[in-house]
Amino acid sequence: MSEHNRYSEDDIKSMSGPELLLLLYDEAIRRLTEAEQLLDGGNYEDFDSSLQRVSQIVRYLRDILDMNYSVSSDLRRIYEYLIYDINVVKVEKEGKREEIGRIRHILSELREGFEGAGKQIDREQDGEEDR
Repeated sequence: MSEHNRYSEDDIKSMSGPELLLLLYDEAIRRLTEAEQLLDGGNYEDFDSSLQRVSQIVRYLRDILDMNYSVSSDLRRIYEYLIYDINVVKVEKEGKREEIGRIRHILSELREGFEGAGKQIDREQDGEEDR
């Protein structure tokens, strides 16, 4: 199975919201790693495509924020910064190569936070069911 077709349409349709969110983060992180390798190989066209996809994912994450939560405004600012930084890397390529790892680190930290929050919610729901 190719890297791009790891999940069937049925797999995706059966995922919960938190699972889909983690999948988006995983894809963005994977594409950043791919972009880094493409840059090392001098494949600028595919490098640009990979970063464009990361930018699209981050824009989507920004656009689906529920602004009824106080943390959402902070997340929006982080996403806006990441979008800006991705575009700088795309333009300056080797000159900003080190930023790829930093962007990946930020996305990994956000992913871990959402994964932890999802586990906490699951534990709380399990506790309510036991009552």
